[in-house]
Amino acid sequence: MPLAMLDGLTVGHLSFLVLALAIVFMFEFVNGFHDTANAVATVIYTNSMRPIPAVIWSGLCNFCGVYLGGIAVAFSIVHLLPVDMLVNINTNAGFAMVLALLISAITWNFGTWYLSLPASSSHALIGAILGVGLTNGLLAGHYFGVGLNWHKVFEVGLALLLSPLLGFCLAGILLLISRQLIPNPQLYTAPENGKPPPFWLRAILFLTCTGVSVVHGSNDGQKGVGMVMLILIGLLPAQYALNLHHDPTQIARVIKAATEVDDLVAEPGRAVDAPRLHSGCVREVLEGKKSFQEVAPEQRWQVRSALLHLDYHAQEYVKAHGKELPEAKRKQLSKLRKELAAATEYAPSWVLMAVAVSLGLGTTIGWKRIVVTVGERIGKSHLTYAQGGIAEIVAMSTIGMAVFGGLPVSTTHVLSSAVAGTMAANRSGVEQRTVYKIALAWLLTLPATMLMSGLLLVVFRWFV
Repeated sequence: MPLAMLDGLTVGHLSFLVLALAIVFMFEFVNGFHDTANAVATVIYTNSMRPIPAVIWSGLCNFCGVYLGGIAVAFSIVHLLPVDMLVNINTNAGFAMVLALLISAITWNFGTWYLSLPASSSHALIGAILGVGLTNGLLAGHYFGVGLNWHKVFEVGLALLLSPLLGFCLAGILLLISRQLIPNPQLYTAPENGKPPPFWLRAILFLTCTGVSVVHGSNDGQKGVGMVMLILIGLLPAQYALNLHHDPTQIARVIKAATEVDDLVAEPGRAVDAPRLHSGCVREVLEGKKSFQEVAPEQRWQVRSALLHLDYHAQEYVKAHGKELPEAKRKQLSKLRKELAAATEYAPSWVLMAVAVSLGLGTTIGWKRIVVTVGERIGKSHLTYAQGGIAEIVAMSTIGMAVFGGLPVSTTHVLSSAVAGTMAANRSGVEQRTVYKIALAWLLTLPATMLMSGLLLVVFRWFV
């Protein structure tokens, strides 16, 4: 981070910035050795790679994945919170909220790792966000449920719920199909002591380990990116509220998009035309500017707030009109929302680098606890070559689709479910005690982190 950007920060805000960023990077570090163990478990237990080379390779792939994954998942996490909370994130209450959710997520993550449970970092972070959102709404005097963007909560919740079920079913079906198409008994029996699989299968397992590691970096790394940007936007709005390196030609497109959204969602008879006010603000501030750097620092937050509200009005307009809305108008609003988002949804290269390093380094440390659980304790028999390859193919495909759709999913639960699916299809049986613990962690993570973050927010708000 350029040191010049820290000018004007109070000692208190600077201390909070350092603390909050340290916690985010620690979350990604813990996420590395917590979740990425899932990517290397199959190649280690099928003797396809030795543990140390596998872990180092996975760490490098996670590092690359952070850069390749874009930022759609990052801002899916951020937008779980309602627009009003996002535009007030630079208040003391906003700082308390960020600190509460980060501490809750990392505490649960570290605790489940210590107990060798393949719990989900995604669930932990999302649960913490939901907890502070709901608690913040109650503290503001609203009724229960006001403090969240429920449309986004439903999207994310559905992805978290369906992805493990999809992993279990797909992996089981693929194993049954492979038995018919490739009837080689060696593929469906436990590996001999230290004996690697055939070269072609070893290559497939290596590629799937690579793929799972990359998509894990793309999906889970973005969660850290989203949290870092939330902190930076709140503490350093003059530098991070808008993308100061926005393409100059896009300034005109932002103004045009704001005006068109206003025209499309305008409804006669409204006492207060909020979209008109926000689009007017955008035009007034940006007219004649060649880049966001020419916007006065004190006005950048004002523009960001207006753009977020316009995006919100467009989204609510589509929801309110439902199927009655012509498809052409729906597509036009979707395109305009992307133009507006381009000015506010971004991540500087140093943020990507810091998150990538944290995740990559975390991958190389502490991996053994979760690897043993995935490789030995989910099924009653040793993982076979076919089971390892199919579980990773399913995990890689499922998580990759989630990255493409901008939705956060759990690497842990997808791959663990895929392994369990192959065990069930292979009739080798699943270890009920281990599966019970994993399922319990899956069920408890959201409510536990919601409760923890909510209580922490109450405590922190007491002091601000």
